[in-house]
Amino acid sequence: MINGVIGVYLRELFILKSRFWKVILSSSISPLLFLLAFGFGVGKNSQIDGYNYITFLIPGLITMSSMNQAYGISTEINISRFYFKVFDEYLLAPIPKWQIVAGETLYGITKGLIPTVIVIIYGFVIGVNLNINILFMISILLHLTAFSLLGFIVALIVKNHGDQFSVNTFVITPMIFLSGTFYPVDKMPLFVKYIAYIFPLTYSTKLIRSSLLQGSINISNLLYVFLIILILIYLSKKIIHHIETV
Repeated sequence: MINGVIGVYLRELFILKSRFWKVILSSSISPLLFLLAFGFGVGKNSQIDGYNYITFLIPGLITMSSMNQAYGISTEINISRFYFKVFDEYLLAPIPKWQIVAGETLYGITKGLIPTVIVIIYGFVIGVNLNINILFMISILLHLTAFSLLGFIVALIVKNHGDQFSVNTFVITPMIFLSGTFYPVDKMPLFVKYIAYIFPLTYSTKLIRSSLLQGSINISNLLYVFLIILILIYLSKKIIHHIETV
């Protein structure tokens, strides 16, 4: 039975419905500003890896904006946990704990799909040729699953909103700019490459970009993202068990 998954997921969807247009606006404006500043500004008439810069940029904007929304569930869970004690109610409910993880992860995936669709529409409007295929679907789902799980874990390990802000500042923001979303990792300085290849966003960006522009993916990148997901699932289970026994 998956009643717990459905219950957690529906609760989050009801909350999302109440501020749906705010999510739409935030998912629309941020990538649009990056597209205008980098695509039509700094990168105008530039070529990267055989593509004009705007074509190269669109997949990067998809990974960046979808990651922000998927990982952003961490803030919502953080608030629910500290102020409304919702997570405590989940723990007391007669459902397996993996269903809590699954419900929140599904919610993160749902939120992440909103900017994905919006940026794809931007791409078609400006004439970028994107291959929307099964490989892209697999890549984006793995990408969103990984960052939804990461957001869930961060929400449970931070002690306050200040800690949450620190994670965003010292981990999420550098990851956005160093993971190949705006510029190829292979062309970065050597010491930056070493940092970039630590970040999971580097591999999911490669997956999504290659699936959209080339219609193919690198299996090693796929396996790396899948391995990250397995590790995050394990950590989620351990953290929930720790919270439950404290």
